[in-house]
Amino acid sequence: MTTPAALRDLAVEVATAAADLVRRSSDDVVVAATKSSAVDVVTEVDRRSEALVRRLLLTARPDDGVLGEEEGDVRGTSGVRWIVDPVDGTVNLLHGIPEYAVSVAAEVDGAVVAGAVVDVPAGHVYAAATGEGATKDGVPLRVRPPAAQGARLVLTGFGYQAEVRAHQGECVARLLPRVRDIRRMGSCALDLCHLAEGRADAYVEEGPAIWDWAAGQLVLTEAGGRFALLPGHLGRRLEGWSEQSVVVATGGEEWDGFVADLQDCGFLA
Repeated sequence: MTTPAALRDLAVEVATAAADLVRRSSDDVVVAATKSSAVDVVTEVDRRSEALVRRLLLTARPDDGVLGEEEGDVRGTSGVRWIVDPVDGTVNLLHGIPEYAVSVAAEVDGAVVAGAVVDVPAGHVYAAATGEGATKDGVPLRVRPPAAQGARLVLTGFGYQAEVRAHQGECVARLLPRVRDIRRMGSCALDLCHLAEGRADAYVEEGPAIWDWAAGQLVLTEAGGRFALLPGHLGRRLEGWSEQSVVVATGGEEWDGFVADLQDCGFLA
């Protein structure tokens, strides 16, 4: 029988193995290709990590589907689909900045029910299963208490296309006077996990893909936080983007005030 807990345990096993591969390769990172722009890079390490994740998952569960950032969507017949980011934070990896992760999530009939995010440089393992809570290295996680007005520490990120960055920068500039500060660390998956462990109060970014946030959002929500995809301006203008293009996440009681700020600052359509 497939349970969220069993899928979580497999996600942890596979993500940990891929993280070990990435860690061993971190001193020899070579750009293999670019994607949406000249600065949106893919390395051979990304490709080797995803190949390993796919092989391990389909060896354990050959009837499942897999959606990966680098190799696309392979359909299965079991009702389970794995969502994989083989290196979330590739630019950090390329530059030797110790903030990147392997993210593996399991989706059953369209809903994410299990996931693991492994912080590659530090070795920390974040994991969650629906109804089972979230953990870091086996220790239960809980979001921080709500911040006072104007005292939120907000995590964010920026895309790789010039139009995307310009819009994101304008919105962040309007948000900055309303919050304690902004942090941009370079991995959506880890940002959501940091929110789950109480290191920040909120997160916003327009444009992350499902493999960036699938596992991290479950870690966050199982730790008592809130997560949603909300309509943004770029989703209405850029080909291939969903209209629900703004990733928003908070601790449990921050939601209404933070969403109101995002509306005022131009993040939300």
